[in-house]
Amino acid sequence: MADAEADWNAYFENIKEVCPWSWSAWQQGAIQVTAWYSHVENLEHNQARLYIAHKHKPRQLKKIAQRLNRTRPEEEWLWSHPKFEFYSTPVPTLIQQDRHKLEKARKNLKNKGFVK
Repeated sequence: MADAEADWNAYFENIKEVCPWSWSAWQQGAIQVTAWYSHVENLEHNQARLYIAHKHKPRQLKKIAQRLNRTRPEEEWLWSHPKFEFYSTPVPTLIQQDRHKLEKARKNLKNKGFVK
């Protein structure tokens, strides 16, 4: 299993402050964690998909995310690497999200005063 060595419950609980919707989505099973094989799937019913990319360095993850943001405009691609600590994922990761849903969530947080 791609996420066997990572404590994803602890990760999503840790990032509640910067990404409040993610904990709820994780608890509801709306975030999938899978291995990265350079193949991208549509999100379908998922709110996000985390692709574990163990062999990738931060610079590689950044370049892949930039390329995917250009070629898949309906999605927002982020990346995370444990090297940066704090709110980083426990393993090197590419993060796929629905751009429209993410922008809506950000707007709701801003309207509630959580984000400036």
